Amino acid sequence: MKIVILLLLLFPLSGGVANALLGRYLPRRAVEVIACAGVAGSLVMAAVAIILLGDRSHDFTYWGWFTAGELSASFNVHYDPLAAVMALMVAFVSSIIHLYSVAFMRADEDYVRFFCYLNFFVFAMLVITVADNLLFVYLGWEGVGFCSYALIGFWYRDPANADAGRKAFICTRIGDVAFGVALALFFVLFHNFSLTQINAQASSLSSGMATLLGLLLLWAAVGKSAQLPLTVWLPDAMAGPTPVSALIHAATMVTAGVYLLMRLFPVVSLSPTAMLVIAGVGAVTSLYAALAALAQSDLKKMLAYSTISQVGYMVLAVGAGDIVGGTFHLVSHAFFKALLFLAAGFVIQALAEEHNIFRMGNLRRLMPSVYWLFLAGAVSLSAFPLLGGFFSKDRILLATFLNPGISYKIFWFLGVLAALLTPIYTFRAFFVGFPERPDGPQPAAVRLPPRFMAAVLWPLAILALGDGLLNLPGGFGKNFLGNYMAPVPGARPDLGASVALEWLMGVGTAVSVIATIVLAYYLYGRRPAREPAREGWHEFLFSGLYLDHLYRLVFIRPYEAISTFLWRQVDERVVDRGYIGLAKGFFYPYWALCRFLWRGVDETVLDDGVVKGAGQLLRLSGGLGRWTTGLLSTYLTMLLLGLAVFLGALAVNWYLL
Repeated sequence: MKIVILLLLLFPLSGGVANALLGRYLPRRAVEVIACAGVAGSLVMAAVAIILLGDRSHDFTYWGWFTAGELSASFNVHYDPLAAVMALMVAFVSSIIHLYSVAFMRADEDYVRFFCYLNFFVFAMLVITVADNLLFVYLGWEGVGFCSYALIGFWYRDPANADAGRKAFICTRIGDVAFGVALALFFVLFHNFSLTQINAQASSLSSGMATLLGLLLLWAAVGKSAQLPLTVWLPDAMAGPTPVSALIHAATMVTAGVYLLMRLFPVVSLSPTAMLVIAGVGAVTSLYAALAALAQSDLKKMLAYSTISQVGYMVLAVGAGDIVGGTFHLVSHAFFKALLFLAAGFVIQALAEEHNIFRMGNLRRLMPSVYWLFLAGAVSLSAFPLLGGFFSKDRILLATFLNPGISYKIFWFLGVLAALLTPIYTFRAFFVGFPERPDGPQPAAVRLPPRFMAAVLWPLAILALGDGLLNLPGGFGKNFLGNYMAPVPGARPDLGASVALEWLMGVGTAVSVIATIVLAYYLYGRRPAREPAREGWHEFLFSGLYLDHLYRLVFIRPYEAISTFLWRQVDERVVDRGYIGLAKGFFYPYWALCRFLWRGVDETVLDDGVVKGAGQLLRLSGGLGRWTTGLLSTYLTMLLLGLAVFLGALAVNWYLL
């Protein structure tokens, strides 16, 4: 098992390092094979690990990093059913996305950089998944943050793409500050960073400290998983290549925050206040993003707001005390959201990078396989009865409803409203963009991408439609996922609801979903729709309820005003208009000393040949100067080379010991 988990991590890391060092010298096909093989190797290891694991947990240490007093950092692994499910999902979805990317990036000249970053993205997420030491979790956490920045702004020559990458980086860093503070508190309280030991000793925390830690972890998750109020970066992140969007939304970035809350659930669950706030953030975010998605005309932005809403359900599940339901919806969402994004990428490429659903149409005739693939993802996202999204979302709403107190009933109501809006915005995109339209694109204007891009999506479609079988509720059958996750701290295989209540909620949800799909057809499917004018309520929803405008008003404009004042009033009027002379007189002794060092020492001693002669003899500075290029690629190559040597030395040391 120890070797299997090590290989799970090393396969994508090796692929990324190999392409970073040698990719420019290899044929394009070799680079693609290395990248895809690295992630496929992780998938095989994840499948082997979940078979070997059974319903147990494994804890082991690979190597020590450093020790300083009481602070000790080692790469420890805690592999339990939660980590096993997460690792298998990440590896599977990432493998599909890598294969799809081979065709999607077929005309891009920067394919080496793309696949290198993509491999590192998967590696960083797997580190978060399996690491037991919170320091290494934090390194993986920062790793997915860097890779998202690099991939969202991948086409950096377009200023809008570069800005989107910076926006994502800054917003997620705001959440990372809270994670760093939580790390420091964990060490002060428990004198170690081990997840298993922290969870085992969590009961010793006071109520106030548990609340503080729970809120810090929530804030970290809010940044990484794009929950309110830090949602603004994710819609703009659609500037990156579509495979990046699929990877961020389905398997890596936005799921990391929810996974962190689940991993430390024994700490979070000690505070009713923290649980209430977590549930509230999830419920409000799910409704907020569903409202914003109603008015989007960009297909990928609609899916981005949909992700924010669906991740809100996962956060709501944690706040309601149901990490099984949260994991179930996380897995279901990974399948149908990756399917929807990748199908959308096929359509956008075929229509010459057209993103606007009101300029699409005739897709059933032009690309029938993608039409059915997108429909499969749409019904799953809408929680159509008896599909995966239906059972996972229904369990979260049931868990929320079962919690005592009026607050959770309000959160349940908000979740129900968001669930009713989901089929409307999903089938709005489908009924507007996919059916026959006389003004839609004609075959002569369509250049279909390689069929492989559509063929590779069928496994996702099958799983999106059938993954409800993973955890059927008590009224329908056995909850396999719940029973498998029973050893995970805080997991509840069964919610304890009566069969009658489960049936009542299930039937009510089913009828509501079907009714809203019919409503969406009545509103958008009976005749070709025209793009509405951006005014009034439509503009309010289209802009994400003016959240970006609020940030500009509260943070950006005051900062710009202060900067302008310092520039115009202080720098130009004070410094540049004569007051600098007074400063010179005040600092005259310092100025005289600097002049002596310049004239007396530098020119007299150094220029006489003492140091120059030594420099010419060694000729070292000139050689080192070649590495000071100012190019990120050069520095990244040296960083990766050093990392490879470091890991190789550790591996040899581990093998010999």
